[in-house]
Amino acid sequence: MDSKEVFDVMGVTKAELVVVGSLNMDLTARVERLPSRGETVTANHFQASPGGKGANQAVAAARLGAHVRMVGRVGRDSYGEALLSSLEANNVDVSRVLKDPSSPTGMALITVDDNGANTIVVVQGANGRCQPEDVEAAEEVISKAKALVVQLEIPLETVEKALQVAKRHSVATVLNPAPARRVPEGVLSHVDFLIPNEIEAAALCGCPVADPDTALKAGERLLEMGAGRVIITLGEQGAVFVGPEGGFHVSAFRVKAVDSTGAGDAISATVIFALLNDIPLDDAVRLGVSAASLTLHYRGAVVPDLSLEKLYDQLVI
Repeated sequence: MDSKEVFDVMGVTKAELVVVGSLNMDLTARVERLPSRGETVTANHFQASPGGKGANQAVAAARLGAHVRMVGRVGRDSYGEALLSSLEANNVDVSRVLKDPSSPTGMALITVDDNGANTIVVVQGANGRCQPEDVEAAEEVISKAKALVVQLEIPLETVEKALQVAKRHSVATVLNPAPARRVPEGVLSHVDFLIPNEIEAAALCGCPVADPDTALKAGERLLEMGAGRVIITLGEQGAVFVGPEGGFHVSAFRVKAVDSTGAGDAISATVIFALLNDIPLDDAVRLGVSAASLTLHYRGAVVPDLSLEKLYDQLVI
């Protein structure tokens, strides 16, 4: 991949992207090792930082250069105000984010060990009250976008409505099906790009996913279930693409992981941003894997200085 080609193509358009999804305050405790069942361990560091899969993907795409609008809900509390301020500081339009009077802002309780492995418990809060009516109110915004991105940290009926509205206006759709759960097959028929990790892919299709070969088979099954194209992320094994064009595997970069939180969100945001700017599929997936590896270097869910130049630099190392 030639650097001039990447930067010229990426700079042609600032694609309009709408993210319908979750906004959480991440409450992260760092520990030497993750606790076993019933065990108490002592943290050596604590941090509260903006998160939520929807917000993470919105910020990552905006930092890469997209015009991003966020649709979702926060509570009328200090966490909600902090999340909105953070999004605005990253050039994400929050005019369609509602302040829910009846529910607190969503939270994620995260534990990260010295090897970068984590456990996450999500408290839905206001995210659980994001309604199909919120999507209908934002239909004009969605209709003008080049792509819509959704996840599963908001009610499934709201995700379905968002996908239906986008397809009504011929807007490209992206589903990051996290956290892992089964969805009706009819939902996948509205998804142009499905981007699960190995656990989420297995939950969707009922196929075991442990390596690139099994991921390719799961991807083929997900195509049969209605998805347009599938990118399965495999952590330290990289990612697999499956679509009408065929399938391929992209190896991961060797990095010393500090924190794996947000790596999947980085892949989703980067891949769709690249594809919207007409980057070839294989290069788009490689850029996504590059973004995930960069995320592993930092504490928190989003690379603080994410840029196309950084992503490209990793591809040529």
